[in-house]
Amino acid sequence: MITSTRRWLRRNRTNFAIGAGVLGAGYLAGQYVLGKISEARQRMSDERIAKENLRRRFEQNQEDCTFTVLAILPTAAENILDAIPVEQILDELQKHKAERLARSVGPSDIASSAPPSVADDDGKSLTSFQSEGYVHASQIAGVDAESGSGTGSIEGSAEGADKEARRTKKTKAQLWNEMKISSITRAFTLLYTLSLLSLLTRIQLNLLGRRNYLASVVSLASPPTQESKINLENHDDDNFEHAYGNDFETNRRYLSLSWWLLHRGCIDLMHKVTAAVKEVFGSLNPREEITLEKLSELTLEVRKRVEGATEEERRTCKWLPFLLPPQDQEAFVLQESGMTDSNSSSSSTTTTSIRRLIDETSDLIDSPSFTHVLTLLLDASFSHLIDVKISALSYKIPPISESTARVQEIVGTDIKAKVANSLAVFCRQAHSIGSGANNEYLAAIEGVRDLEAFAAVVYSSNFEFESPEAVAVSAVLSRPTTAVGESKEVRDRTSLGSSASTGAGAESGLESAWAKALDKEDGKA
Repeated sequence: MITSTRRWLRRNRTNFAIGAGVLGAGYLAGQYVLGKISEARQRMSDERIAKENLRRRFEQNQEDCTFTVLAILPTAAENILDAIPVEQILDELQKHKAERLARSVGPSDIASSAPPSVADDDGKSLTSFQSEGYVHASQIAGVDAESGSGTGSIEGSAEGADKEARRTKKTKAQLWNEMKISSITRAFTLLYTLSLLSLLTRIQLNLLGRRNYLASVVSLASPPTQESKINLENHDDDNFEHAYGNDFETNRRYLSLSWWLLHRGCIDLMHKVTAAVKEVFGSLNPREEITLEKLSELTLEVRKRVEGATEEERRTCKWLPFLLPPQDQEAFVLQESGMTDSNSSSSSTTTTSIRRLIDETSDLIDSPSFTHVLTLLLDASFSHLIDVKISALSYKIPPISESTARVQEIVGTDIKAKVANSLAVFCRQAHSIGSGANNEYLAAIEGVRDLEAFAAVVYSSNFEFESPEAVAVSAVLSRPTTAVGESKEVRDRTSLGSSASTGAGAESGLESAWAKALDKEDGKA
């Protein structure tokens, strides 16, 4: 029995060896596959965490942009309001009215000749105007009745005062024309400033946010040099000294360059808008009644003169001089913003790091994508001013809804209002546009989805310029592209973006900003 068993084992030992080898190989292959699956799961988990971290940082960065714009916008608004003192012009008109009434009626009969309610309304309007800086429609209507064609008390005055009356009428006509140009220019300039400031802030904070994200990733990936050492430093997002990278002084100087737009660029932009408004609205009589459609067409003509009438003109329009100072003025801007003192050398303000940030910002501002997104932001802001505020406050047209849209489409074009009434709304809305709290115009701008897509492009591009280690982590970038590129719908009559599409390669790329940025970085990794 034993002998036969030995012979059987001897005859089949080759088969046993092959079977054992197969089993061993299968076991090793199984372990290898399990190891690879475990590694893939761990990698997917790490990538998911990295993507979520990036998404959270990006969304927080956009909220920081909103708060930053609200914080610094009143500075630009104050400079523009001081440069265009519409309220002073109206005060001069009120003085002319009082002098004229005194000459035609007499000081003792002024109070009795006018109804008490009218006198009280004029006093209240003027007091409210002087205290709040607002121009009321009733106030303008009262002054308007005394200007224009030279009727009323001027015709009833003595013949010897005709020359003086004509001189007063001419002066009042000049004042009315100046107030017409100034009130419209001020509102339009603030809209341009708000849109440009929103884009500039998006570029600046997303460039620095990108540096912050890469610095945190590289810091986590680097092995600790002394594991036994206890580190009590705060590297969380609430640590402002480590926010946006580790070069805090460079970041402060880079962000301070927005001083140029707030103090110089907005004024230069005001001159450009003033020339366009004079050319378009110059011949319009404040006493004239026009439709909302006509006012919208005139607004669009102003935009064409400022931004460009054709697609090629808009693409070649240079916004950089309004947003960033020329290189020879950078030291001056840093000094004015408190970053340097008068004794510091100018060479210290142009380090390699800040120069790279400025150059990249300039390239982004001069890009077709910037012009495309800016056009959409202006479409949204001008539409909110004309189609919402002017429509409701001056033309008394209720807000558009599904039930009233067709009715307004039929009868809305026949509704007319005096230009003077619209000027009152322009003056009041100027303060709302420059407000640092509950700003409806900023909300309308941020409703443009392409703005977030543009910020995503800024945030996710050019990783290789930050640090050599950053190239390895760029492949984890990802963001859903649903609804990206869906612009806020605005009415064609005040919109340049809807009348002539800028659908070049750069603009169409905004519809899949994160996907294209990811593909580009994956090719480098």
